[in-house]
Amino acid sequence: PPAHSRNDWIGPPDKHSNLRPVIFYVPPEESPLERRLREARQEAQACDQRFWARHNRTFCQEKEEFIFSRLKAKGLEVRDKTGQKATLNAEEMADFYKDFLSKNFRKHMQYNRDWYKRNFTITFLMGQVALARALRWLRWKKKNIGS
Repeated sequence: PPAHSRNDWIGPPDKHSNLRPVIFYVPPEESPLERRLREARQEAQACDQRFWARHNRTFCQEKEEFIFSRLKAKGLEVRDKTGQKATLNAEEMADFYKDFLSKNFRKHMQYNRDWYKRNFTITFLMGQVALARALRWLRWKKKNIGS
């Protein structure tokens, strides 16, 4: 982002996680509380990036293995005579998706619990920052009106 920017910048989707990375704006006079909030947001983003990159990599690998094994069981090659990649029908792929979700249920539940904890913390910090800013504004206004 340009040096004069006062906003967070959102990039294109990451090729592994499919999440859009954020470059967080750091104000020049960031308070310790605002820094805690920004760091909590950065850590949440990093956790999400790690989880979804790992999850998507596993998903793609297991999907390819599933397709290969089903095609092999049918006596088919991965590519047909024209060079096109062979595919399975929707019902066969539904079996894979169901099995994959079942196998990874605990991982998803743990991720969801952690996600809610991180976002509750972020929301709480956002409330504290908003209150601190409002109080700072009121003190400034009182000081300037009283002068």
